[in-house]
Amino acid sequence: MDLSTPDAVRDELLKTDPMFRDLVHQHQNYENRLVELAHLTYPSDEEQLEESTLKKKKLLVKDEIYEIMHRHSGGH
Repeated sequence: MDLSTPDAVRDELLKTDPMFRDLVHQHQNYENRLVELAHLTYPSDEEQLEESTLKKKKLLVKDEIYEIMHRHSGGH
């Protein structure tokens, strides 16, 4: 499931859970920066390291988001 795909549980959590909303915004910020880095023709060593770090952070945040959604949906 993609975070941009409509989902009743996600939509409800976005309205009611500030921590969940912050995680989703953080995930989107990481994605936006990764897109910027991907468009660089010759990324510096620092930019390459940033890209690698952001991919890991984005994955961790995504795991947290799905864990919250799973708990909220009753663990089905």
